[in-house]
Amino acid sequence: MTDLTAAEAVSSIEAGALLLDVREDFEWVEGHAPHAVHIPIGELGERVGELPIDRTIVCICHVGARSAMVSDALNRGGWTALNVQGGMRAWAAAGYPVVDDTGGVGFID
Repeated sequence: MTDLTAAEAVSSIEAGALLLDVREDFEWVEGHAPHAVHIPIGELGERVGELPIDRTIVCICHVGARSAMVSDALNRGGWTALNVQGGMRAWAAAGYPVVDDTGGVGFID
């Protein structure tokens, strides 16, 4: 299984998985999950070494398409990666917290 619901993603994160947000900077600034690590998809190739190999990586984007591509690529590269189906839209719709770049209340359009 490579796709998770928002609730399954939260459970995985609580169990020690890393939440990787692969959206663009402007999307991150408007709203993201607390404690997520932000590496835009376009920078992932040069920054992949920042990702731990010994933890599950839960990938998230706006609606799940970009993060699905990233999780597939990471799995092929030796990581254990899962995708949040529905992305940050599903995360916010499920009532999970969203913060902006200053730590205030963020939004997902």
